[in-house]
Amino acid sequence: MSRKAILANYVLNLQSSGRTVFSREEAERTLGIGRGAFWDAAERLQRKHHLVGFRRGFYLIVPPQYLSWGAPPPTWYIDDLMRYEGRPYYVGLLKAAELHGAAHQAVMEFQVVTNRQISRIRVGRSVLAFYYRRDLAVVSDAIEERKTDTGKMKLSSAELTAFDLLRYPRAAGGLGNIATVLSELAEKIDAKKLGTLVPAFERSVTQRLGYLMDRHRGRTDALFRALSAQPLSWVELDPAAAGDSDLSPKISERNERWRVVVRGEPQADT
Repeated sequence: MSRKAILANYVLNLQSSGRTVFSREEAERTLGIGRGAFWDAAERLQRKHHLVGFRRGFYLIVPPQYLSWGAPPPTWYIDDLMRYEGRPYYVGLLKAAELHGAAHQAVMEFQVVTNRQISRIRVGRSVLAFYYRRDLAVVSDAIEERKTDTGKMKLSSAELTAFDLLRYPRAAGGLGNIATVLSELAEKIDAKKLGTLVPAFERSVTQRLGYLMDRHRGRTDALFRALSAQPLSWVELDPAAAGDSDLSPKISERNERWRVVVRGEPQADT
């Protein structure tokens, strides 16, 4: 059997056993082939779109039903990828909101929070977008394990998702979209769990979240108690809107409870 056929057979056996990924080192060791032989065989499989190599020796198997997509969905391999990278992570932001049932529109990115700055990766039709948080350990209790078609992945809880939407507003599509998602996510949020996350976030993020949550469900007493141990400074609901004093929209509200300055309320798209 040729070296190319050996790798193709190896990939087929992995796929038949439910595996969707493997590393170059693993294949070379198992098959007893050298680096050059592996690369030649892998390149042939990639030209046929049966294999995708996109991360320093990390290979993704493409099953027949996903050949037209160029790759299976990220839920199939994100846990393996981040384990390969040796990084903690969770699927978050709009993708997490979608998985919690707050999917107003199709999410264009598969959004992942991790403790390393990683550039966006295109895999087939999917785009993996990574967002940086240095101290993932402080939110570990708010990370859930979700079953997938091929195993499992880590997912931010509804409460952590709500905080992250305000911490990464550009990734969440701006305040109007955040208001929409929060209106749909609110019924999944446990008020007490939301309060326990306050120390893990900037106070300004909590103030903005509290203001927006009040507009929908008002289940923010635990959040407010956790935040109000110290006096609050005034913050802009949308800092970008207050950048130029001559061009900024006029103030429409000064919310005394959360000490939030509002320049036109974000409208949820319902």
